[in-house]
Amino acid sequence: MARSKSNNVQINISIPSEWKTQLENLARIYSVEEGKTITFLDLMRRGIQEKYQLGEEDNERGTIS
Repeated sequence: MARSKSNNVQINISIPSEWKTQLENLARIYSVEEGKTITFLDLMRRGIQEKYQLGEEDNERGTIS
């Protein structure tokens, strides 16, 4: 089965471990509020999108909202 082609790129970044811990805690809270699983990476994507007013794009995990 062929995989669909994605316009996404993968990057590696380094963040302080305390940030990751805080983002994971926030992700748990958002997951309960939204009734779906939210990861700390989802929060990072949302933050970047909102901060820089980037258009919404479909990605492999679904539409960023």
